[in-house]
Amino acid sequence: MSPTHQTYNLGTFKLKSGGTISNAEIAYKTFGDPKNPAIIYPSWYSGAIEDNEWLIGEDKCLSPSEYFIVITALFGNGQSSSPSNRADLRPFPDVLFYDNVRAQHELVTKELGIKHAHAVLGWSMGAGQTYQWATQFPDFMDYVIPFCGSAKTSLHNQVFLEGVKVAVLGGKGTSSGGVVKGEATKGEYRGWSEEERSVGLKALGRVYAGWGFSQAFYREKLYESALGFKDLEDFMVNFWEAWGLSKDPENMLVMLHTWQAADCSAQEPYNGDFEAAMKGIKAKALVLPSQTDLYFPPEDSENEVHHMRPGVGVCIAFPSIWGHWAGGPGQSTEDVKWLDSKLRWFIDPPGGRD
Repeated sequence: MSPTHQTYNLGTFKLKSGGTISNAEIAYKTFGDPKNPAIIYPSWYSGAIEDNEWLIGEDKCLSPSEYFIVITALFGNGQSSSPSNRADLRPFPDVLFYDNVRAQHELVTKELGIKHAHAVLGWSMGAGQTYQWATQFPDFMDYVIPFCGSAKTSLHNQVFLEGVKVAVLGGKGTSSGGVVKGEATKGEYRGWSEEERSVGLKALGRVYAGWGFSQAFYREKLYESALGFKDLEDFMVNFWEAWGLSKDPENMLVMLHTWQAADCSAQEPYNGDFEAAMKGIKAKALVLPSQTDLYFPPEDSENEVHHMRPGVGVCIAFPSIWGHWAGGPGQSTEDVKWLDSKLRWFIDPPGGRD
């Protein structure tokens, strides 16, 4: 696997919110022969392109010898256009899944010459983009596999994200402007000192720690036996705070808005009718929640499949106590095997299932 990613220039990119990203760029990385069936594999909250590679390999369903795999990066992830690489855009405009998928569609059709995809799949916010693809371009792919994610951010999930948002903003003494809104600013935009960044990002990590893994994960102390940390505080500092400190606070807030505002029915022709959006999905859908996910619970996924047309969707839960992390980024080896087996069953061979 090559170590670098590429970027595609989108020019002046107008957003659904009314904002604009001038000289916009989407980052991506490809694996395999462009003549093979294409698989589109978007990134997740905070994730870099390389953070998706754990599911790709010659020994896995996503094999570069079988498929042409395209990993795309969210606006705000630090590789596509983001606050961290666009100091001229302050504040950074609001970006939706709609915008990300429109950019991805332009990339794969105009730059990569893909006319049709075999599948679109992804974890967490990658699952949200998968649903967006399935409703925004319903004829473009044969299969969609969203795992540990949703087609519309639930009210409970929005509340969870408010906690994450204010933890970050508290680092510089500001607060949330409201649900699906950014920072409550007084006057002009102000950046972050190094101390403010550190305080905010450490707080982000500690708040997220209670959500990413399940109660059973902590009860069984898998952070010690599976991940090798000596105790809970070691896990808080050297897993969660370290993760937070590796990020840019403005990037995290841009992606958080994208997530908090997610609703694949908020577009033509559905106009806010969620059931109509689910019925608009034409690709065969394999929806894979984790049975212990604290913010994408299986009942939400079951509801999504319930609203699809008969025969379109099937919902199967990860039998895991790893919570949201059951679906990625590859640290639960048994869950990786389970996911890979489900992908093989659903989309292999490239011609599809019988």
